[in-house]
This record gives sequence, C-alpha cells and structure tokens, in this order.
Amino acid sequence: MHTAFIGLDYIVDIMHPNGKIARAASQASERDVVGKANRVLAIARERDWLRVLVKVGFALSYLDQPKASPMFGKAHEVGALALGAKGTEFHPQLDVGNDCLVVIKPRVSGFYGTSLDAILRANHIQRLVIAGVSSTWAVQSTVRDGHDRDYEVIVVEDACAAASEEEHDASMQMLGTIARVVTSEALVELM
Repeated sequence: MHTAFIGLDYIVDIMHPNGKIARAASQASERDVVGKANRVLAIARERDWLRVLVKVGFALSYLDQPKASPMFGKAHEVGALALGAKGTEFHPQLDVGNDCLVVIKPRVSGFYGTSLDAILRANHIQRLVIAGVSSTWAVQSTVRDGHDRDYEVIVVEDACAAASEEEHDASMQMLGTIARVVTSEALVELM
C-alpha cells in the first residue's frame, strides 16, 4: 500500500521555546516530539514513503490572515506565523532534508486551501501516517479530513504534542475512533 508521512506544524512559532505562540513547546520538549518525528522521517525514508511537511503561515502583509479567527486573529499583533520569518521555519532539530515536500496551509487542517490532496492522489497514496503539533488542532483536523477523503489513517501518538498532556490524551482517544493510534516504536513493527 502506498504510504505518506505527513508532519504538521513542526515550526518555531508553534513548538519551539522561542516561538511566539508556542503553547505546546513545553510538552513537545518533554515528550521529545522532534526526536520521535525524526524517527518517523527515518522510517519513511527507509521505506520510500512520500514525505510531506505541512506548516501554517501567512504573507508578511497578513492580508490572508483570518482576523476574525480566535486562533489566528491576533497573529499579526505579535508577528507570529509570517512566512519567510524565523517563526515559520521548521524546528532547528527537525531532520527536514531535501527529500521532503513542504506544503503551506492557511488554516488548521493540512488539507484546507492546499494542494495536499492532489499531491497524495498524484502519488497513488492510500495510507497516511500523521503526526505533529498540536494534537488538539492540526493533527485532529488533518486526521479527520484524511479519514473523510477515504485514506487509511495512522496517528503516531508520541510524535505529537498539545498544550497539556490532558489535551493530548483526549485528542488521541477521540482520534482512535477513526484512525489507528500507535507509537513510533510500534510503527516499525506495524509496517
């Protein structure tokens, strides 16, 4: 079965201690999320899976920013999520490599307003292995969209983080009804 790894929002503003809106930075660090994501990227390379890193961002002018959004509406006030700025760079310890496609998303889901589905269909992808930050938002939204687009979906639980362990655990429990939730170690055995 053709498989793709989709890594979500492993960017400075969202998950690095220096990020401007990094509510999940502490949990990401405690859970070694970047280390686990690198492990999944290594597995994906070994097995020749399509590797897609998706990140949220807005134009430097913020003209495409949804100002009425409770989540994104104040990004311009703190200079967060500006494409081309330090905050939308991938976490410095993430093993991005030139073999990863990068998709920019304008909202929470990796599918909304992006070419992600077209990329997956062009590569005959049937199974998505998804991880990222935050479990509560980008991961949940993208997993739900992937499920509804008829992909088989696997969530790599330990390569995800949320603002709190409780939020993360609740997200994984909910996603378990529409996706397989596994650890990065179990992914090796599974595939």
